[in-house]
Amino acid sequence: MAKKESNEKRVEYQDCVVTCACGNTFNTKSVKKEINVEVCSACHPFYTGKQSRGSKTGRVDKFNKKYGFEN
Repeated sequence: MAKKESNEKRVEYQDCVVTCACGNTFNTKSVKKEINVEVCSACHPFYTGKQSRGSKTGRVDKFNKKYGFEN
């Protein structure tokens, strides 16, 4: 069997600009030159601290509230 050239399939990492829908941009490394994303750490509610209180409520809290148990 002939040995395949492994160098033919290697991709080169290059500098990449990531652009978010909110307008935030940052640089990283990728095989692509440019990446577009919908949500980044600058606009995601989890990272910004603007997450609504309702989405933080866990299943146990919902159960306790539904059946009238006190914490």
